[in-house]
Amino acid sequence: MIIFSIVVFVLSFLGIVTLFVFKYMEEKRGAVAFELRDRADVHARRLKQLLSKGGDEFAKFSPRALFLVRTGVHTLALSTAYVARTVEGGAHRLADLVSHKHGFERRETKSEFLKKVGESKGIGEHGS
Repeated sequence: MIIFSIVVFVLSFLGIVTLFVFKYMEEKRGAVAFELRDRADVHARRLKQLLSKGGDEFAKFSPRALFLVRTGVHTLALSTAYVARTVEGGAHRLADLVSHKHGFERRETKSEFLKKVGESKGIGEHGS
């Protein structure tokens, strides 16, 4: 987006500089170059028509673009979730492999404090 802004700025700046140079050349000669201005007016009108058509097309494009962006984000989210689940499974397998307690199973704690905290939070024997 910043590159687009820089390009638009540079083109606008060059256009303004060109207009000042053109005006300076006209004043130096003492005559107005109607032929060049007429051609510039024709091109300006064509550009205006193109921009008008472009605005109409953009109005049609906007809902389509939003749909495509939403679909892309949705697909990206699903893909990220799939990768996360795969990595999670691999991490569990790795943890089980390096653990000295292969096949870890939850059992009741021996700590009285943890039993009281678990009961007050409504956590049963098997955990929730």
